[in-house]
This record gives sequence, structure tokens and C-alpha cells, in this order.
Amino acid sequence: MAVYVYSVVAAGHPQRLDGVDGVGDPPAALRTVRNGKLSAIVSDAPEGLRPKRRDLAAHQTVQERLMADGTVLPLQFGFVTSDDDAVQAVLEERAELFTERLQTLEGCAEYHLKAAQQEEALLREILRESEEARRLNEEIRNGSHSPELPLALGELVAQEVEVRNDRRAAGVVDALRAFAREERLSQATGDDFVNVSFLVDRDDETRFLDAERRLAEGLGGGFDLRLRGPLPPYSFV
Repeated sequence: MAVYVYSVVAAGHPQRLDGVDGVGDPPAALRTVRNGKLSAIVSDAPEGLRPKRRDLAAHQTVQERLMADGTVLPLQFGFVTSDDDAVQAVLEERAELFTERLQTLEGCAEYHLKAAQQEEALLREILRESEEARRLNEEIRNGSHSPELPLALGELVAQEVEVRNDRRAAGVVDALRAFAREERLSQATGDDFVNVSFLVDRDDETRFLDAERRLAEGLGGGFDLRLRGPLPPYSFV
């Protein structure tokens, strides 16, 4: 039967998984596949697995339980291979890489930050600070019927939004990177101007969280910062 792989840990990890269920309906029993100094937490893979809420929660619970007792390399949801022998082969083939990452991630957790600026606040800022945007907007409001004006204003605003979002994203990362071992930027979507994960040492968590609070206070009420963590370090495996 195919095997579902949750994570990789050092063979000496306690791996206390009593009472924790795997994915599937009924839930699959968890077990360990070991090769040398590494172990993989696996279960039988159910047929037709989809990212349903129960299975996503089961996958996450395994990571959190392991993370509570030591360092873990969490795999993303849905990693399936042919059998236990294939798992052992990967552990052997990538032993040096996995061991290095376990050492790098030791004592760390992931914090994931997204941030957006309220659209109205952003537009007010552009009109306040851009003389050209202000001029075009005033001409439109004064009744100009030129069809080129709204198009010109729209293009100018789009450019200003991009420049400001890039600048603010860089500022957010710069303000927090001193309190993290590593960072991983992802593509921001929707209204967000930054989507970034930080690998934070447990000893630096308080300083990191304080810095994030100061950052939010400095940006002000027109901004929405959403910080999640501590999380298993998915972004840094």
C-alpha cells in the first residue's frame, strides 16, 4: 500500500504520538520508518486523499506534537510515496541534507506575516503626496470630460501603489530580520503588500514579537498586519 509521509526527525527524537491519528477516514495509524540517524513519521495513505479539513488538521497535529518535543522537518500536506522501502531510500539518499536542516532548525519556529494597507488610506496618501495625482484628480472632479484623464490617473495610481508596496515590504522585512535566523518571501496576493516567513530562534521570540508590535504601531491604524506562529517550519525545509 502507498505510504503517506508527515515529517522527518532525528532517530533520537521522542516521537510521542500516542493518541494522535493520521489522515484518512477511518484515521490511519501512525508508525516510524527509520534509516540510520533519521526517522520518518508515516502512515498508510488513503485512496483519493484530498485536503479536507479533518485531514489537514490531522497532518498539522502530527507536526505540532513532534515539534513540542524537538526539531522536525515537516512535509507539506499530501506527500505520498510507494512503500516503506522508498521512504528508507530517501532517508539514506538525503541523510546529509536532512541532518543539516535539522541542525539549522533546532530550537526554532516559523512565524508567518502578511500585511495590507487599507485601500482608502493608500489612495488618500497618494493624493496627498503626489502632485501629479492630485492635479489629475482635481481636473476630473472639476468636470473635465477628457477621457484620457481617468486613464492617466489610474495608471499613475497603479505605479504609485507598486512603488509604495515594494518599499513597505522591504521595510517590514528589514525591521524584523535582525530577530530571525532566516526569511522566506512569497508572492503577496490580493491587497497584501508582503507575505513573508521568518525562522525565529526560541530565545529570540520575545524580541521578535516586540519588534512586530512596534512595527504595527509605527505603521498606524490604516494597516492590517496578520502574524501567525509559532508554526512548524514548513517554509524552511
